[in-house]
Amino acid sequence: MLTTLFRYKAWANAQMLEALAGIDGERHPEDLRKAVRTLNHTYVVDRIFAAHLSGTTHAYAATNTEQTPELGALAGDIGASDQWYVDHARSQAPDRLGERIGFRFTDGKPGSMSRGEMLAHVLAHGAYHRGQVGTILAKLSLTPPADTVAGYLHRAEPERRGSVAGQEDRQ
Repeated sequence: MLTTLFRYKAWANAQMLEALAGIDGERHPEDLRKAVRTLNHTYVVDRIFAAHLSGTTHAYAATNTEQTPELGALAGDIGASDQWYVDHARSQAPDRLGERIGFRFTDGKPGSMSRGEMLAHVLAHGAYHRGQVGTILAKLSLTPPADTVAGYLHRAEPERRGSVAGQEDRQ
């Protein structure tokens, strides 16, 4: 299940990054900057939690970078990070998800979460901020991409759109 959810996250991020390319940066530079900074924040938080999960250190002193990256560079970084999470989720034994890990937040205060809680946080955090970016797109009369697990599953596995034998279609 976790692997599927992280594949969905990668798909949703790719869709959103593609949609951001539709923002006219000449006409709407501040909206584009806000959208890129928001997705950069999710990328940084993803990398911070990846470090916690892998027992390594990270170089981030805050949950965003001082400089706003270019959209193309950010898209590549997010794609690589999303693949790391897909691979990590695939490799997790269910009995390890409850393992609690201690760490320090970027404000220096200590914290601890289980591996499963960290993975759930990364999924929910990304979805929340993609919603914020979708609002920016809508404000500019651009259609935000669909961002639902059901939508992802039906695109990734089109056979799921057929009826299930022995069950009535439910709405």
